[in-house]
Amino acid sequence: MKQKQTGLVRICAALRDLPGNSQPELAIAGRSNAGKSSLINALLGLKLAHVSQTPGKTRTINYYKTGKGFYIVDLPGYGFARIPKADQDTWVRLIEGYLRRPKSIFCVLLLLDARHSPSPLDLRMKEWLSARKLPTLYVAMKSDRVPRGKRRSTIKRIREELFLDLSTPVHFFSARTGEGKDLLWRAILHRLEFSPILQD
Repeated sequence: MKQKQTGLVRICAALRDLPGNSQPELAIAGRSNAGKSSLINALLGLKLAHVSQTPGKTRTINYYKTGKGFYIVDLPGYGFARIPKADQDTWVRLIEGYLRRPKSIFCVLLLLDARHSPSPLDLRMKEWLSARKLPTLYVAMKSDRVPRGKRRSTIKRIREELFLDLSTPVHFFSARTGEGKDLLWRAILHRLEFSPILQD
């Protein structure tokens, strides 16, 4: 379902470009090839975020209006080796600088590739989010490429390698088939409803 009043509203190349805390923010984090743009387009039902065949193209923090009272914030992907180290370091500072603004962030989606084990960088991001006490939803992307018979072992592997407890859900998601879209939306809106941000 397409949502009303959606669109790209701000592009931030530096921390000084970030807007004030006018609305709650849902941050999207993950490796360069995790499928962040595909997830954003699938959630909003519109082709707003550019889906590139070359990882590492998102080098800014991009704000999308959802029409549901919050922004989706697309963070630069991490871990693409072909990007010069100086650029990677700049993105790390940009991502971490953004995530130090917890008053505006009601939830972070940490995107993982369901086909592979979480990388050391995924674990580093998970630990960083945990240390900042940022509410996080874990999303196993490209689930259409994981056979049904391997779903349980996939979730088990993700939980073990990211040191997640059994009560932490891992959401399967496929931008191609739409699998998991409605469940993920419900989880996002639940986090928004009970966020302390709305109580301030």
